[in-house]
Amino acid sequence: MAKYLYPAVFTKEDVGYSVNFPDLKNCFTSGATLEEAMDMANDVLCLTLYDLEQESAEIPAASAVNSISHGENEFVSLVGCDTIAYRRFFDNKAVKKTLSIPSWLNDMAERAGINFSGTLQEALKTKLNIG
Repeated sequence: MAKYLYPAVFTKEDVGYSVNFPDLKNCFTSGATLEEAMDMANDVLCLTLYDLEQESAEIPAASAVNSISHGENEFVSLVGCDTIAYRRFFDNKAVKKTLSIPSWLNDMAERAGINFSGTLQEALKTKLNIG
């Protein structure tokens, strides 16, 4: 789970733009305007990489922008995405976990009014360096 940057080929169509990511299989989209195509490119890139992460599949290396060939009505641009931000936005359902802590620690935390769920979330974010 990380931030990624991949080259995308934007093709000017009769109406709008189509977008293809040469480094990623079945990763393409389109938009009626260049701005919409860029937004859609970000979405499909995040979804594709999120799916690969969920499957524990290998994430292909991104090619250098200048190594991507393109036609006369095309251009290459880098598109970035953050799968951690994507997860926070789209996969934010609560999951119940059972855990064990020493009784004395539980007593002290309860007396201090500590929110166990919030504390665990903060600790996991710190441990995973995702702040």
